[in-house]
Amino acid sequence: MKKLLLALLFLANAAVAQKTYIHCGKLIDGIANTEQSQMTIVVDGGKIADIQKGYTTGGTADKVINLENKTVMPGLMDCHVHLEGEGSGKDNIINGFTMTDADIAFQSTIYAKRTLMAGFTTVRDLGGSGINISMRKAIAKGLIEGPRMITAGRAISASGGHMDNSDGFRDDMMHKMGPDDGVADGRDELIKAVRLQIKRGSDVIKIASTGGVLDLSENGSGAEFSIDEIKAVVETAKDYGLKVACHAHGAEGIRRAILGGVTSIEHGSFMDDEDIKLAVQYGTYYVPTLIAGRSVSDSAAIKGYFPPVIARKAMEIGPKMLGTFAKAHKAGVKIAFGTDAGVFDHGKNYLEFGYMVEGGMTPMEAIKSATVSAADLLGLSDTLGSITIGKTADIVATDGDPLQDIKNMKNVSFVMKEGKVYKQ
Repeated sequence: MKKLLLALLFLANAAVAQKTYIHCGKLIDGIANTEQSQMTIVVDGGKIADIQKGYTTGGTADKVINLENKTVMPGLMDCHVHLEGEGSGKDNIINGFTMTDADIAFQSTIYAKRTLMAGFTTVRDLGGSGINISMRKAIAKGLIEGPRMITAGRAISASGGHMDNSDGFRDDMMHKMGPDDGVADGRDELIKAVRLQIKRGSDVIKIASTGGVLDLSENGSGAEFSIDEIKAVVETAKDYGLKVACHAHGAEGIRRAILGGVTSIEHGSFMDDEDIKLAVQYGTYYVPTLIAGRSVSDSAAIKGYFPPVIARKAMEIGPKMLGTFAKAHKAGVKIAFGTDAGVFDHGKNYLEFGYMVEGGMTPMEAIKSATVSAADLLGLSDTLGSITIGKTADIVATDGDPLQDIKNMKNVSFVMKEGKVYKQ
């Protein structure tokens, strides 16, 4: 009987949830425009239970994490990644013919973990083969380590558009692309393409209203959908409660996308004054992906790295992006952090912060673009984006203070997602 009572007592004590007390030397909460010093975050059951001034501790069963010499902030969010692959040169084109779905899936687990270890606890994956949907599920189940994912499945474009993988190849080399592949023309085909992505499990829709850089089409900036076609996509997605992200480089394609009602413009390289005014008027988010522009233009300078048609577009578009960003930021366009990781190495997402500061943002504005603003764009403000009581415990910390030197965003030494520590 005594042994039974002791066993029951042990089980009762074990059932008491352990709280975690995180001592923060400096705290950027994602809301205030200044950081706080010597704060304690109390985490209980994967949620932020309390935020206390000074360094406090709980009971003997509770855990203390000492981050007293670090800068603590909400888990970072990258609103534009491609976790299925990495690289943008000629090898990337060859990989499209040689890699199997299994190859892609295995390598994607490496990229997902690398992204999480860099402090990005949430990402929006804007298009791949559809393996990204399976990856999202595997991460949610705890089968692999990686960031929380919002996924677009396959992105959608017009025939000959950025996501038409037959661009630049002989007709008899590729099968005819259609809505099932994310290639659609006209309202009816676009509605079908959107519904197919939703059927497969996408939770955001991505379209391309202009050409792109890293495909074999001749023009990377020309408009490819009418306003009416874009409205068909937006209305269909809205029926299912989904938002629409739009890849767009050229000014006319950007204008049509905003008027068509998309939630965000991705890249926005040649955004002009009219586009900027419309983005402010419509509250359209802009996800600049500055590092992608810098990366492809640097690579284009290496002889033979890209096919000539891609190298030309990279040299035309890449250098324009920082100036566009500076104008849009100054005009008050809503900006969310996004990198296009996969075009460059996963895990180096932090480089975007430096370019954003170079383009006129303060370090705090850049950090907020990857926390509270990103959460707003992704529709996750109720649970993520700030260190607030009741929100999910996604918390990261850097060595050094990024408000003093934004390059410290590289030095993420602590990562917690949903109350679980992945890096310390």
